[in-house]
Amino acid sequence: MNKTHPANPLILAPAGNKAGFLAALAAGAEAIYCGLKQLSARMEAKNFTLEELARLTDLAHCRGTKVYVTLNTLIKPDELNMAGRMIADLNRFVHPDALIIQDLGMVELARQAGFSEELHLSTLANISFSKALSLIARTKGVKRVILPRELNIDEIKQMAAVCPDNLHLEVFIHGALCYGVSGRCYWSSFLGGKSSLRGRCVQPCRRLYRQDGTSHRYFSCQDLSLDTLVKILLTIPQIKAWKIEGRKKSPHYVYTTVRAYRLFRDHFQDPAFRKEGLSLLERALGRTGTHYGFLSQRPQNPIRIERQTGSGLQVGVVSGDRRHPFIELKEELFPEDQIRVGYEDEAGHVLIKINRSFGRNSRYFLPPGWKGSPSKGTPVFLTDRRDPELFQKMAQLEKEIPLQSEKKEGGSIFSLVLPRRLSSRSKPVDQWIFRRPDPKTQRGRGETGLWLSEETVQTLSANHACWCWLSPSLWPSDEEQTAAWIDRLLRKGCRRFVLNAPWQIGFFQDPKKLSLWAGPFCNLSNPLAVNQIKSYGFSGAIVSPELGLDDYLSLAKQSPLPLGIVLFGEWPLSISRVFSGQLKKARAFESPKGEAAWAAEYDSNYWVYPNWRLNLIPFRQKLEQAGYRHFFHLNEPIPPSIRMKDRPGIWNWKLGLQ
Repeated sequence: MNKTHPANPLILAPAGNKAGFLAALAAGAEAIYCGLKQLSARMEAKNFTLEELARLTDLAHCRGTKVYVTLNTLIKPDELNMAGRMIADLNRFVHPDALIIQDLGMVELARQAGFSEELHLSTLANISFSKALSLIARTKGVKRVILPRELNIDEIKQMAAVCPDNLHLEVFIHGALCYGVSGRCYWSSFLGGKSSLRGRCVQPCRRLYRQDGTSHRYFSCQDLSLDTLVKILLTIPQIKAWKIEGRKKSPHYVYTTVRAYRLFRDHFQDPAFRKEGLSLLERALGRTGTHYGFLSQRPQNPIRIERQTGSGLQVGVVSGDRRHPFIELKEELFPEDQIRVGYEDEAGHVLIKINRSFGRNSRYFLPPGWKGSPSKGTPVFLTDRRDPELFQKMAQLEKEIPLQSEKKEGGSIFSLVLPRRLSSRSKPVDQWIFRRPDPKTQRGRGETGLWLSEETVQTLSANHACWCWLSPSLWPSDEEQTAAWIDRLLRKGCRRFVLNAPWQIGFFQDPKKLSLWAGPFCNLSNPLAVNQIKSYGFSGAIVSPELGLDDYLSLAKQSPLPLGIVLFGEWPLSISRVFSGQLKKARAFESPKGEAAWAAEYDSNYWVYPNWRLNLIPFRQKLEQAGYRHFFHLNEPIPPSIRMKDRPGIWNWKLGLQ
């Protein structure tokens, strides 16, 4: 039975399969998060069947451990029925303590499916500033917000200070870092339809990129590791869980990190326990760790191009000659351990399963017959540990798993209820959006939009008809300035705004007197999500640009609000709060496949753009026939050195969102 002080946060462990789940229990995790085979933001993990998860959840509950199920993916219109039935089945057979969601349509789906436990808003929902929390606290069923990894401790405290009593917070303390802000990275999707918002990211940020003849990993981050700094979080009572990332990681990683952070939490004043915890993290087989921006006075850039960001613990280098290569082992190896010769993102690396035990300082001769010979000095990493002690504990726990869960006869009953569709006969309207006012670029037809800035605030005083666009990623440090700008615009008579996170409506006291549209970065993809933002006071919605043709047509038939779509322009691959000092802004860099892009700095973020545009203009008539009436054209300043390519920019139009 797990016991922790009521005031202490839970250690929340990842589990991508049964072995990971059992490892988390063996380590004493007080909560576990895991996903099903569908609708999870880690689809590359093995995940669980409903029956398997039901039995494991019964075991966890018997031991006092909570189970949270991740349904934190973007939901397409044709998936609403499936998602609703899945929630109903989870409610009937599994009884999880919470669902982790990013799509606002899941709030209504959970209600329709009869789910009455907690809803937790994923970091993919991009809740990054304090004004968001009061709105979320009024959203039925939502009890927890998972904060972005980018926040420093002062910003976390700022969020906690205004957190309503009926809401609590969760923070990441360890695991992989994405280059892009969660919910604001379209890189994988734009290049090949594998969306990070759907858990299918192929991690293009980990690749080598070339600029000015030099190749580096300009976007590949080290792992987050707050280690002993987590003691600061113990002073913030609104934080109820410490989250460890890693549903694709091994049981060894799960077991080791959970044990380490339990030591840091429960014995933070004892130097011996702190030392033991640090030793455990060194052997967790992740990437090199960083505190990232956690300490505002001493931030660490997680991008270190002089270092590799491959995972694993280095156990030696290749020695000997090409005919008989071997490794002088710095670590003991157990049967079924896995080692990797070379780095995981470089050609020629090899994975080897160990077939027997090898002692420290012994020689391991590489097996004959592989393709090519490793160069002398090639590093070798332990990537999966099969520690006998851990697997004995897991085997004992497996014996305790119920033979079957408490299933009721028959399947769950679920009947989807959609909102009433808004029928619009208004004339089509085009809007051109710019970074700064420039009379030469304004087309003389349609409408104009400007991204919010000091210059925009001054310009819009003479042009109330212009729309003001808010940044997709606002941070606590931006909040006061953003509120002041909006207040000035409202006093000058401006009434039209595009908000690129639903929570930005918290900046407006009386939305009904304004025209507030949810922007394309809100990632709206189904009618229930649109209906949820309608309840917040939005007047219209610009749909997610990631969708395919069938999704666009289906959504238009069911939307309770007027719909718009980004028809043309420079759409970012990714938006980030960090940037490599070695990469030059406003200059082209290329991927190994010859795809070119450039980076620019706007507001408090770094934007990465490809050198070709999103272009759905050829399909405009079809979109108009479906019911779309607002068409948006994004116009970013193109650096003089960038050559834009004339290539199809239809994104997932034909492919469909994967």
